[in-house]
Amino acid sequence: MKVGKKGKAAPHAAYIVREGQYAKRLERGEKLEATEAGNMPAWAKAQPQQFWRAADVFERVNGTTYREMEIALPRELEPAQRAELVREFVCQEIGEHHAYQWAIHTPNAADGGDQPHVHLMFSERQCDGIERDPDQYFKRYNAKAPEKGGARKGYGPSAGKTLTAAERAAELKALRERWQVLCNEHLEIAGHGQRIDMRSYAERGIKLAPERKQLPSEWRGQGKAKVIELRAARRDAFKAHRELANVVPNVKAEIISLEAERQKREQAVEQQAKAVLAQKQAQRTQRTEAEKAAVEAKRTVQALAPASTPVYPSVARLDPAEAEIQRLSRMTSAELAEEIRRRQLPSVDSLVEQDRMVMESTAKCRELHKQQEAAKAFVRKAEQAVDVWREQHPLKVKMHDAGVFRSAELLQLEQQAEQGQQTLKTLQAHSQAVSEKDQQLRRQARSRVIVAQSDHREELETLEQLRQNKARQELAAAAANRELEAVPKHFRSMAASREAKAFEWSDRGGKWLAAPEALKQLIDSYNASPKEVRVAVLARLITDKARSQQLRKLLDTQKANYRENDKGMSR
Repeated sequence: MKVGKKGKAAPHAAYIVREGQYAKRLERGEKLEATEAGNMPAWAKAQPQQFWRAADVFERVNGTTYREMEIALPRELEPAQRAELVREFVCQEIGEHHAYQWAIHTPNAADGGDQPHVHLMFSERQCDGIERDPDQYFKRYNAKAPEKGGARKGYGPSAGKTLTAAERAAELKALRERWQVLCNEHLEIAGHGQRIDMRSYAERGIKLAPERKQLPSEWRGQGKAKVIELRAARRDAFKAHRELANVVPNVKAEIISLEAERQKREQAVEQQAKAVLAQKQAQRTQRTEAEKAAVEAKRTVQALAPASTPVYPSVARLDPAEAEIQRLSRMTSAELAEEIRRRQLPSVDSLVEQDRMVMESTAKCRELHKQQEAAKAFVRKAEQAVDVWREQHPLKVKMHDAGVFRSAELLQLEQQAEQGQQTLKTLQAHSQAVSEKDQQLRRQARSRVIVAQSDHREELETLEQLRQNKARQELAAAAANRELEAVPKHFRSMAASREAKAFEWSDRGGKWLAAPEALKQLIDSYNASPKEVRVAVLARLITDKARSQQLRKLLDTQKANYRENDKGMSR
C-alpha cells in the first residue's frame, strides 16, 4: 500500500501505463500486459491522465492525490486470466465509489521467468453522482450542500475515521486475506494446484529462517568497510552523472526547439484572433445587407400596390433572438436572478488551469524542478566524495596541491563535481526558459478565455440591468397597490367624519369645503345608504381598480385644496 502526495499523481500514472518519458521502457522490451481505468468524471473519461493532472493541480497541499496497491500476480495464470482476476478484485474493493486506473507489468524475474504484478491507483474522493468541474472536484467536502463543495474523501469501511497503527495493520491484514481467497479461487478455476498464503514461515510452523541482507563489513571484515563505502559512493556518482546526461542530452537544441514552438503558437493564436474578427465582421455585413434588402422589397411592394388599396405589413414569425428577448422581458426580478445564476460562467483561473497546453507546461516545470534537485544532490555527493578522499589521503593531497604530482583519482572526482555543476547550470537555464514560456502560455490562455466569454458576460450584464429595472418597477407597483388598497379605508373615514359633523367636516368646515363636488356627492350618497349598501360599495372599491384610482384622484384633490386654503398651516 502506498500514498501519493500533491504533484506525484500524474507522473506515477504515466509510469504505470508507460506514457510520456516512460514509453521508452516498452521499446527496451518491458511488457505492459493490460491497463484499464474506470469511475472517472465526465471531463476525464476519454483521457484518465487529465484526472491525475487535475489532482496534482487542485488537491490541497497536504492532501492525498492517490492511493496505490502493488500486488504480485501468479505467473501460472494466463494474461487474460490475470486481467480478469484484477477486474474482479477492483469490483470487490473499489466498486463504483472511487476513480481508479490499473496496469499489469511483466518484467523478468531473477530465475529467468516472468514476474507479473499490478499497480492499482485509485482516488480517495468518492463518486456521488454530482457533476463537478476539476477545480471544484478536489475542494473540501460540504456536508450541508454537497453540490457546492468537492467530492467526499474516504476509503474502505473506516472512511472518515481516525485509526491507530494497530487498527491500520488489522485493516491491511483483512485486505490481504480477501486477496488470498480471491486469488486462490481463480487458481482453482484455472485448474492449478498452486496456492498463495499470506502468512509467514513462523505463522505456518515452517522451520525456515527468512533471508536477510548482509552488510559488506560482515563478509569482508571491518577494515574493508570504508573502502567499499567509498567505491559505492563513486559508482553512485557515475551512475547519477550518466542518468543526468540521458535526461538532458542536448539542452541547447531543446531550448531552440521550445523557442520555435513558442513562435508557432503565437502565430496560431494571432491567426485565430484575426479569423474570429473577420467572421464577426462578415456576420455584421450580412445582417446589414439583409436589412437593406428587406427595406427595398417593402418599398417595391408599396410602389406596385394600387393607391386605393392600403398595404398591410405581413405578420412574420419572431426569430429566436426576438422571442428570447420577449421571454426575458416577461420574467419577474426573482426569475431573472435565477436565470443569471443559471448562466454564470466558471472562473477564468479554473479554465486557464484546465487548458491542455498549460497543464503540459506545468507538468514540464515540475519535472525540470525534480531534475534540478537530482543535479544538486549529485553535486553534493561528488563534492563529499572529494572531501572524503582528501581526508583519507592528506600526504597525497599536499603533493597534489603543491604540483609535485597529479592524482588521477582526485582529478577524476573533481572533474565529476565540475561536470555536475555545469549540468546544474544548464538545467537552471532550461528551467528559466520553460518557466517564462509557462507564464506566457498562461497569459495566452487567459486572453483566449476572456475573449471566448466576452459575449456571454455582456449578456449577463444586460440581464442584470434588466433585473434591476424590473425590481424598481415591482417596488413602484407594490407601492401603488398599497395606496389603492388604502382608498376604501380613507373614504370610509371621511364619510364617518362628515356624518358625525366632526371638526372641519361641517357645512362650513375647511375640509368639507376643500372637497370637490363629485367627492361631496359620493360621501353624501354613501351616508344616505343603509349599512348593507355601504359594505357593498366598499367591497366594489376594493375589487374595481379603475374606480379606486378615480376616487384616489378626488381624495388627493381634496387634500391639496385643503392645504392651499389653510395656507400651509396644517401638517
